[in-house]
Amino acid sequence: MVLAWFSLMPWTGYFSSWCNSHLRKAGTQIENIEEDFRDGLKLMLLLEVISGERLAKPERGKMRVHKISNVNKALDFIASKGVKLVSIGAEEIVDGNAKMTLGMIWTIILRFAIQDISVEETSAKEGLLLWCQRKTAPYKNVNIQNFHISWKDGLGFCALIHRHRPELIDYAKLRKDDPMTNLNTAFDVAEKYLDIPKMLDAEDIISTLRPDEKAVMTYVSCYYHAFSGKQKAETAANRICKVLAVNQENEQLMEDYEKLASDLLEWIRRTIPWLENRMPENTMQAMQQKLEDFRDYRRLHKPPKVQEKCQLEINFNTLQTKLRLSNRPAFMPSEGKMVSDINNAWGNLEGAEKGYEEWLLNEIRRLERLDHLAEKFRQKAAIHEAWTEGKEDMLQKRDYETASLSEIKALLKKHEAFESDLAAHQDRVEQIAAIAQELNELDYYDSPSVNARCQRICDQWDALGALTQKRSEALQRTEKLLETIDQLYLEFAKRAAPFNNWMEGAMEDLQDTFIVHTIEEIQGLSTAHEQFKATLPEADKERQAILGIHNEIAKIVQTYHVNMAGTNPYTTINPQEINTKWDKVRQLVPQRDQALIEEHARQQNNERLRRQFANQANVIGPWIQTKMEEIGRISIEMHGTLEDQLTHLRQYEKSIVNYKPKIDQLEGDHQLIQEALIFDNKHTNYTMEHIRVGWEQLLTTIARTINEIENQILTRDAKGISQDQLNEFRASFNHFDRDHSGTLGAEEFKACLISLGFDIANDAQGENEFSRIMSIVDPNRMGIVTFQAFIDFMSRETADTDTADQVMASFKVLAGDKNYILADELRRELPPDQADYCIARMAPYTGPDAVPGALDYMSFSTALYGESDL
Repeated sequence: MVLAWFSLMPWTGYFSSWCNSHLRKAGTQIENIEEDFRDGLKLMLLLEVISGERLAKPERGKMRVHKISNVNKALDFIASKGVKLVSIGAEEIVDGNAKMTLGMIWTIILRFAIQDISVEETSAKEGLLLWCQRKTAPYKNVNIQNFHISWKDGLGFCALIHRHRPELIDYAKLRKDDPMTNLNTAFDVAEKYLDIPKMLDAEDIISTLRPDEKAVMTYVSCYYHAFSGKQKAETAANRICKVLAVNQENEQLMEDYEKLASDLLEWIRRTIPWLENRMPENTMQAMQQKLEDFRDYRRLHKPPKVQEKCQLEINFNTLQTKLRLSNRPAFMPSEGKMVSDINNAWGNLEGAEKGYEEWLLNEIRRLERLDHLAEKFRQKAAIHEAWTEGKEDMLQKRDYETASLSEIKALLKKHEAFESDLAAHQDRVEQIAAIAQELNELDYYDSPSVNARCQRICDQWDALGALTQKRSEALQRTEKLLETIDQLYLEFAKRAAPFNNWMEGAMEDLQDTFIVHTIEEIQGLSTAHEQFKATLPEADKERQAILGIHNEIAKIVQTYHVNMAGTNPYTTINPQEINTKWDKVRQLVPQRDQALIEEHARQQNNERLRRQFANQANVIGPWIQTKMEEIGRISIEMHGTLEDQLTHLRQYEKSIVNYKPKIDQLEGDHQLIQEALIFDNKHTNYTMEHIRVGWEQLLTTIARTINEIENQILTRDAKGISQDQLNEFRASFNHFDRDHSGTLGAEEFKACLISLGFDIANDAQGENEFSRIMSIVDPNRMGIVTFQAFIDFMSRETADTDTADQVMASFKVLAGDKNYILADELRRELPPDQADYCIARMAPYTGPDAVPGALDYMSFSTALYGESDL
């Protein structure tokens, strides 16, 4: 050992102070270091105090040989601790050799005060330096790089004291340019409050260009040992902070889940009555608005809720995984807010939604039919009412009583023509009644007014029938008294009446509205119209024949000077009326042609929309199915690491999301189809509802699969599972998952465990063990085991997680080995938010050693792990 550094003996006082700081614990002191250690007794006592061990029994004699024996016992003990003593012998110590004595004391300091210091497995000196750097890092103007000049300004010593006992020094008032004040402040405070002797002198340190490294290191080591208990407290506080941070994070996740679940359930609660309301509207416009509201619901309102529901399940699974990994009890949501409750509510929503769109379309179709029938009813009723106008008055006339013979005959013939006309109108009345009946059956909103009008027509028709019968009987009674009137007039009347009715029917048919849904239907109407047009030449011949009769009548009247020339007593129909109606028929024909052409064009456009939708749907539908199958394969394959699988799935998810514009385009085509009131499509088996459900399932499946891989990564990293182990778990699971369902039955799971080396014998003990394992992986007794539950179980078998006992031990350190802890101690050792968290939840301590304000950290620690209630 080189002892030249002791030549001036500047360290005698420092080493004496260091020795006295330890000997004081044994109730003794030294005054002269080389004299007081010569008999070896205080030297042995010093070694016992600083090592905590008993040395050999000392010799109490005053002779030199006794002193040498005691010093040798001390030197042998030092050597037993792995210290090589070079050039230091018992004789030199007994003889009071100052250099040797100081060298021995430095060896003791180096071994027992410095050598045991280790930070991050560094050497003693490096460990002590690293400890100083870490503790002083937050302090301005402090930069500890060595054990000499880094300490000259005294701020390093003050920073160490302030870091551990901030109440002892007002560090903010210290100045770097006042080293004397800084050093004396540190040395005085250390001696007075920390029981660290003044081994150094401020004047010597300032006046020395390079303070002695060993002296500074010796003095700094006293700071390390003085604060070593504080270090243990920091370690304990760090463990507690970590555990509390996990609990606080999990509680926030639970609050987020509860809020999201409540919001989603409230939205479902508000939406279901709206979907269940099947009260039809009275008008097409109102029902079409309902349809538009439903489309907005499917396109705008429901998709975000689908994502919220999926995210809710992902958050729930992630939370449960974190709770399992941190050895916490599973999260139980509030009553009615379980994932199963959400799924049940969602099922009720989809149940209410199911058939709603179909009901809307059926209602629109019904209203369209009703509007068409109602318009048809009004047209036919108006025509009939116009025809019956004045008929009752005419039938009630008693003109035959004073008429001449020729007039009587004319009245009789006229009445016969009216009866013919009346019979011809029977079909129209029946049609009116039939339409009214159909409107009633279809629940037409204005049925009361329709029924009232129909009833008036029927009542009037019955009255006309009765009046006609009565007048006919009256005329027949006088028929025997009358001569047959001019047959030519009668022939005109008979032929003109049906022809007139035919023209009226033709005009009615040509003006009749129509509703069709296919090209075939419009082609049928066009064919019927062409057939009607083919009958016009024959009808024109009949018209010419009727007009010929009238011309012949006029010729006879003129020839024979008949008084009734120019009039026809048998009918009100005249040639001018026939020609007018005929011209009207001819005008309506091209109008009907144009209406049929326009409808044909509309049906062709509808067919184009059907094919346009079908072409896309027939591609998108199989694409969705293919992607679902591919995701299923990816989720059970073992290509690459979990990160590789996660990257692959996220790229897959991105490609799926990029497909969304095609779905939106199909939605647009579907809306065009609905706006065109197209109700069927023979070109595809896919409906928009099929595509929507498939798309939602695809998005949900990829999100769930990604979440499963993320949870597997979380489990792997937290439990220390290697990729090879995870691959082995997946290979075994897939081997027994023969139907690729992603789950194992009980027997499959047992075989899987056996393949992984579990000893599950085929006896009562083995069955009990297997039942225990099943209660862990299948707590809901569903009879199936998912892969996530499987790897959770496998990782739990070897996992090393923090426990309630570990947290309890950490609190015990902070409490100074007491069975309770005080609020001030928590606030001193923990961050403010975590200290407040503990204080708010810890129960009062009620043990026999309790003091006011004592808190029970033991019950709190067990509650963190679900072993009691917070």
